[in-house]
Amino acid sequence: MKKILQYLFEHKTLSREQAKEVLVNIGKAIYNEHEVTAFMTVYLMRSITIEELQGFRDALLELCVKVDLGKYELMDIVGTGGDGKNTFNISTLACFIVAGTGQKVAKHGNYGASSVSGASNVMEQLGYKFKNENEKLKREVEEAGICFLHAPMFHPALKTVGPIRKNLAMRTFFNMLGPMVNPASPKFQLVGVYNLEMARVYNYLLQLTGKEFTIIHSLDGYDEISLTNDTKVITNKGERIMTPEQLGKRMVSAGDITGGSSVEEAAVIFSTILKGEGTWAQNAVVLANAAMALQCTGKFKNYDEAYDAAVRSLESGKANQALEKLIGLQ
Repeated sequence: MKKILQYLFEHKTLSREQAKEVLVNIGKAIYNEHEVTAFMTVYLMRSITIEELQGFRDALLELCVKVDLGKYELMDIVGTGGDGKNTFNISTLACFIVAGTGQKVAKHGNYGASSVSGASNVMEQLGYKFKNENEKLKREVEEAGICFLHAPMFHPALKTVGPIRKNLAMRTFFNMLGPMVNPASPKFQLVGVYNLEMARVYNYLLQLTGKEFTIIHSLDGYDEISLTNDTKVITNKGERIMTPEQLGKRMVSAGDITGGSSVEEAAVIFSTILKGEGTWAQNAVVLANAAMALQCTGKFKNYDEAYDAAVRSLESGKANQALEKLIGLQ
């Protein structure tokens, strides 16, 4: 590792192969925590290259526990996190609304490294037990329409760096990797990113996969559709800017969509919204993200039709039933 650090300190960048090798070694716990911390710190000081990101992704996918959830065309809604906005769990809620429409979901998530409550924190609090047994996950998808893939159970490297990320409590390149390494290889993906540079990198990498994707970035810095400002939307077919009025019928304020100050509070907010008892602003934001994900599948004529399907899922109770069924299977 010393040689690699020296190389990086000279402002050089790694090739795809070198990047892969380093992350494979991190996953195998070959380096000590101080070496890994120094390595991660390099990328807090400069931008990551596309080659380095590809190499890191290659390593995680090579080492990962494989999952086969059958013939389903799966959806994942995931943000890079690290936007520092402390919103409630918008992406995870949107997943249950999507599942309530009949679209199967394999949600990939982790504990919050730079936020109070990541997807894994809230799912655990709600009673979900993390697992990587293929048959159990498959049953969840078949019966509840959704399963949850806790990243460290599938990616040894993420498990190794978890405590370091928590101690740093800052956005690292692992935030960028999360959305690209869902072990279920979903056919459709809605990815939220925290800045436009990241949106461009993802656009390039996702175009290479050939899968249907939509990348979203709120222009005031959220890694999801926040309805607090216009949203940049990038798909396989091009890019556009959409207003809060187009996406969620009206604008909301940042204070309307904050999360709690603890995991317990985050779980209460989550349950309240999913039961259809959220505020107008909370519902609008979750529905907008769910609608954008549904539109990504190509099964709806336009965004408004997808939005209506999301509304029906929430208001009929089907979204909440998906959660209840999932927790019942634990």
